[in-house]
Amino acid sequence: MGNKQIVVVAHAPSPNTRRMLDALLRGAALPDIDGIEVCHVAPLEAGPEDVREADAVIFGTPENLGYMSGALKDFFDRSYNALLDCTQGKPYALYVRAGKDGTGTLRGVETILTGLRWRAVQAPLVCRGEFDERFIAQCEELGTTVAAGLEAGVF
Repeated sequence: MGNKQIVVVAHAPSPNTRRMLDALLRGAALPDIDGIEVCHVAPLEAGPEDVREADAVIFGTPENLGYMSGALKDFFDRSYNALLDCTQGKPYALYVRAGKDGTGTLRGVETILTGLRWRAVQAPLVCRGEFDERFIAQCEELGTTVAAGLEAGVF
C-alpha cells in the first residue's frame, strides 16, 4: 500500500502565520512517522483536485474581519460543488490565527465542512489574541497529531 497524503490548504499572509504553517508542516513530516506525505497548497492555487484524493486535509486561516480569509473562502467557493458528492467523511483539521475570538471564522469554515459532510479529527486549534510563541508549538503538535493518526489508521 502506498503512502497516505495530507494536503494543507492554508493562507499565511504574514510572517507569523507563515511560521505557524511551517511548524504545522514540520510536525506532520516528522521522520518517525512512516508512510505519510504532506504538501501545502495556497488556497488561491488550490482546487478540488488537490484535496479529492488526499487522505486528510488541514485548513489554516487567519481571522479577517471576523471571518475566514478571502483566499480560503475563494477556495471553498470554487471547490464546494465538485467535492460535495465524492468526499463525504473526509478527515480534516483546522487551525485559526484569531486576533479576536475566532467565533465567526470557526462558524464559517465549519458550516462549509458540515455541508460537505467531512469529519473533524479533533477540535479546531484557535490561536487567539496577541501573537504568542506557544502558537508555533501548538501548530507543530496539530501537524504531528494528524500525521500520526493517519499513520495509525485512526482516521
